Amino acid sequence: MPDVIIWMLRGDKRVAYSRMPAHLFLYSTYSEQACGQHCGKTETVFLKYPMDKNKGLKVPVQIRVNMWLGLSAHEKKFNSFSEGTFSVFAELYENQAAVFGKWGTTGLVGRCKFSDVTGKLKLKKEHFMPQRGWEWEDDWFIDPEKALLTEADAGHTDFMDEVFQNEARFPGREWKEASEPFTDVNGEKSRNPGEFDCPTGWTWEDEWSVDDNRAVDDQGWEYGVNIPPADQPKSWVSAEKVYHVHRRRRLFRPRKRETHPAAGPVQKRDQGDPEGWEFSSLIGWKFHRKERSSDTFRRRRWRRKMGPEDRLGASAIFQLEGALGVDTEEKDSKSDATKLFGANTPTVSCCFDRSHLYHLRVYVYQAQNLASMDKDSFSDPYAHVSFLHFSKTTEKLKATLNPTWDQTLIFSDVEIYGDPKNIAQCPPDVVLEFYDHDQVGKDELLGRSVCTPMVKLNASMDQTPRLLWYPIVQKGQKAGEALLAAELILKDKSGESDLPLLPSKRSENIYMVPQGIRPVVQLTAVEILVWGLRNMKSYQLASISSPQPGGGVRGGEGGVGRHQEHEEVPQLPGSVLFIKVLLPKEEMYTPPIVLKVIDHRPFGRTPVVGQCTITSLEQFRCDPYVITAEGAMSNKMTLMASPSGHLAINMETRPLLETQEKETVDWWCKLYASTGDQQKCGSYLKKGYDMLQVFDCELEDVPDFKGLTDFCCTFKLLRGKNDNGDDDPSVVGEFKGSFKVYPLSDDPGVSPPPRQFRELPESRPQECLVRIYVVQAIDLQPKDNNGKCDPYIKISLGKNTIDDRDHYLPNTTTPVFGRMFETTCFLPQDKDLKISVYDYDMLTRDEKVGETVIDLENRFLSRYNSYCGLPQTYCISGINKWRDQMKPSLILENLARMKGLSKPRTEDNGTSLAFNGREYTLAEFENTKEIHEHLGPPRERLCLHVLRKQGLVPEHVETRTLYSTFQPNISQGKLQMWVDVFPKSIGPPGPPFDVTPRKPKKYFLRAVVWNTTDVTLDEASITGEHMSDIYVKGWMAGMEDEKQKTDVHYRSLDGDGNFNWRFIFEFEYLPAEQLCLVSKKERFWSLDKTEFRIPPKLIVQIWDNDKFSLDDYLGTLEVDLRNLVPPAKTPNKCSLKMMEDLQMGSPVKKENEKSLFSQQSVRGWWPCSIEQDGERVLGGKVEMTLEIVGEAEVDEKPAGKGRDDPNMNPKLDPPKRPETSFFWFTNPCKTMKFIVWRRFRCLFIGLIILILVLLFLGILLYSLPNYIAMKLVKPSQ
Repeated sequence: MPDVIIWMLRGDKRVAYSRMPAHLFLYSTYSEQACGQHCGKTETVFLKYPMDKNKGLKVPVQIRVNMWLGLSAHEKKFNSFSEGTFSVFAELYENQAAVFGKWGTTGLVGRCKFSDVTGKLKLKKEHFMPQRGWEWEDDWFIDPEKALLTEADAGHTDFMDEVFQNEARFPGREWKEASEPFTDVNGEKSRNPGEFDCPTGWTWEDEWSVDDNRAVDDQGWEYGVNIPPADQPKSWVSAEKVYHVHRRRRLFRPRKRETHPAAGPVQKRDQGDPEGWEFSSLIGWKFHRKERSSDTFRRRRWRRKMGPEDRLGASAIFQLEGALGVDTEEKDSKSDATKLFGANTPTVSCCFDRSHLYHLRVYVYQAQNLASMDKDSFSDPYAHVSFLHFSKTTEKLKATLNPTWDQTLIFSDVEIYGDPKNIAQCPPDVVLEFYDHDQVGKDELLGRSVCTPMVKLNASMDQTPRLLWYPIVQKGQKAGEALLAAELILKDKSGESDLPLLPSKRSENIYMVPQGIRPVVQLTAVEILVWGLRNMKSYQLASISSPQPGGGVRGGEGGVGRHQEHEEVPQLPGSVLFIKVLLPKEEMYTPPIVLKVIDHRPFGRTPVVGQCTITSLEQFRCDPYVITAEGAMSNKMTLMASPSGHLAINMETRPLLETQEKETVDWWCKLYASTGDQQKCGSYLKKGYDMLQVFDCELEDVPDFKGLTDFCCTFKLLRGKNDNGDDDPSVVGEFKGSFKVYPLSDDPGVSPPPRQFRELPESRPQECLVRIYVVQAIDLQPKDNNGKCDPYIKISLGKNTIDDRDHYLPNTTTPVFGRMFETTCFLPQDKDLKISVYDYDMLTRDEKVGETVIDLENRFLSRYNSYCGLPQTYCISGINKWRDQMKPSLILENLARMKGLSKPRTEDNGTSLAFNGREYTLAEFENTKEIHEHLGPPRERLCLHVLRKQGLVPEHVETRTLYSTFQPNISQGKLQMWVDVFPKSIGPPGPPFDVTPRKPKKYFLRAVVWNTTDVTLDEASITGEHMSDIYVKGWMAGMEDEKQKTDVHYRSLDGDGNFNWRFIFEFEYLPAEQLCLVSKKERFWSLDKTEFRIPPKLIVQIWDNDKFSLDDYLGTLEVDLRNLVPPAKTPNKCSLKMMEDLQMGSPVKKENEKSLFSQQSVRGWWPCSIEQDGERVLGGKVEMTLEIVGEAEVDEKPAGKGRDDPNMNPKLDPPKRPETSFFWFTNPCKTMKFIVWRRFRCLFIGLIILILVLLFLGILLYSLPNYIAMKLVKPSQ
């Protein structure tokens, strides 16, 4: 179903619209709940501009509509939803033009005597006929436009009457009264100021005065020259010249509408021309109701009323179709009927018998989080409140983003048509527009809010409106909140309704929000800890040299001393503001805390260089009588501030382990064991080593650690609008501090509670050692054309920059960096640690992928011990060696002092400990754990276990999101890392973790192909024998470019092949991950090689050699070197079932025996398979010896490829192949012997005998005639 669209037209142009889904107004006969949400209900609709680039900055119009959509069969159901009486008016306009000062129809150009509103369509009264279901109720009558009858003061509470006093002269003469001494602004004759009467319901506020606040001289005159035949000048100037012959000045008198007008007869206002004419200077110009001397065109509207028949009711409006009264006999009226419809569509009106008067009160209490529109980081806000066609404005407040107006706006007599019960269900909305007042220029819109009033049909109803927060919207986004309420009270018929008493006044014309509606307040203490200012940007091209922060809540303000000039990081020890203020008891009404930072500059200038607003104080509320731990932070800071010589920490040392672990165990095993990837961690878990916590977010976002802001929070300081014209304020710095809010007793005799910020930590700069561990990145944003990037790390901390460009990783979006960077810094000067990921480019500038920023000061000050995470166990050797500066026992003692607890007590040689009223034993923590040789003393191990129960930050890896300045809200990837911060004043920390990526070991796979059998005979010889020219091809997975193959076993007649051929494959292997590391270029023009991690697999294939066509594929074998299929000892036991047993997980051997890396060498038969008709069948069997040789053993056990030198380990002799194995093309003799003679020897012998016989017979036949002839000649011889 198409949407419902409401258009507002100006002439032929569409200027505003509103689009709403049709289902909101759809009627259903099933039930009332099945109808649309707004079906048959009056609602407020805000229209918007088409193709609005300002995103709703301005609202063109607000309308009240009642819509009903239903089937034509249900049209009579509309009667129950309609209000008032529907009437249809057929209308036409009578047009006249002025010719030589006389009105008539002769001067109409392109116009008809009677036409529609456009004046182009000719109409006649006699052609109008009522539609079916309608009937005429009256004759034609003159009805002027209602809009022209509206007085200029309609809808206003303050108005100003004006009149212009005119004087004229001849050039060089004295000024005298003009022929028309008093005119309006257009030069038309007006009344004398003394003839102006104050309308009923209004009162004069002052006498007539001369307006000199214009471009006039000191007496208010402006001068001009009229050009005949005009009587008045067209332009005016403020300076008098000799040639000026006319002057005028504006007289005005203000009046104000009475709040409670006295009862009396309604004064009839001027209704314009008595004959109902509307005048215009030219055809098509705007009409006015009073005739002027310059008018040349006039018109008046004739209307005739039609009403529905009683049996149809309001639903008769659905039967109105087509146009009425078109003169079809006119020759020129051959236009399209669709164009005529609409120009003369009957006007449907809804008439009400009477209206109702209402009394509206709007309670505007306060607003918060408004946008700063001025350069001083504040605004001068006021609210413009409108309700239907009434409007009022609150007072203007200076320099605030959280204004508190505490004002009641009263609209006395609001006339509304419609049933009061329907108004109570769907009342009109109260619209508030918030503006920033500017002394110069136009006021700027801060946002718009809509409030629905509470309707009282009886003023005595015991119901009080409640102040609620309404969002302030600007350009479709939230721009603040306003605390509002409104009530609409129906007045009784007598007009003497029992309205609530007027609220008390704060000034002459300003009413306050009455008691019962305004929030209930109590005396409250607000303590503001000003820890310091960070990253302050310059103001007006000058750096911030002497800032002074100050803060306050509505009703109380405070400030601290200014900082010393030229201080790198503004910091004041003991900067605490204490404010007593009346705050609401309910949290939702609590006003925000506003912090301002001013800068003391030469010549006494103190500009506001930044401000921030803390809207919610709930997280800062506390019980002042509960002991807190914030002050005990000084213990830790005092320890950190002490010289390094005052504190000595002796770490136990243990000699190196005599026996080396069989399998390599590194930090990456720890990471993979923590993430559950047991295939890559090896035997790490079996040894009982520590695991770490892998957070999938930033450490600050972990709920248990409360953003690491337990000591102080970081607030962004804002300053006005951006210089580029954006409405969003720019961030100019950071405020470090915290708040404590608690109630105070109203009794002055009760002693105040103790201050919350009693002992503050030492705030002098601390030199720290910072270790940054960058593990890996995940899903980086591609920056190259191949969909990947070449990332590397760049770190910035204060003035130190670490550029790791030389260690970029090519062609990857999930790089494994494994880098540890170590640098020094001074806190809090160098608090922001910035880790950036860049994309390496050889020819162009490196592009930033994204960055993340860590506040080291928060981690340094947090009581969660976030500067160095706690491991699971205390180790003095191995990969988990203790790396903190203090032992667990010392950290536990500091924690006890921080919490105000007694010192922990250990017993039984450190195997039991008492802390915070509880007994701990080492056995309860380590009974189920593997005890290894790296563990430290029992006392320290137990203290560490107790520390981990206190909710401190554990040893971890955090996942930080990378962001780009070009797309600040879109993730550019994630970075897994962590940071350790060690103050140098305590002493040197332990050794760092080695997070270097695992380096592969070089191995050599030697595969000796001995024999093959049962190979498919794929070809037939010229003699019809089935045979194959067998050879074997092999390569490692991922190294297809390094394929090797044996020589060819020609003419295998039984599927057997003999080779004695050695393959040697060199590869790099990661033992811990059991993967091969393959580096190769993706394309031949690629500059860098791409690394791939591939399981170590040997692929062996059997092929049939063809000299004049493509070789034929006979079978393949894939051998996983990590989980090797045990070979068969004899060919008879070799079958495809061996491979099926592996896939089904048959426990043929133990895990360690299945790996070729543990067996070193193995020999036997493996089956090769080929797929035929969707099934795998046996394609042959191959006998091989597989041997893994390390890099160190290569020189000790040399071997050559194939049968090349050095042919040893083992030595491969040429295979003893059958005599039938040869290449027929290069051995013709063997071809005759083994191919031709063996198969066709009988044929050859028969052919020889036959040839001899034939030869004998031929010789006989050749010689016999001569012999007979000689016998006949010489018979005796």
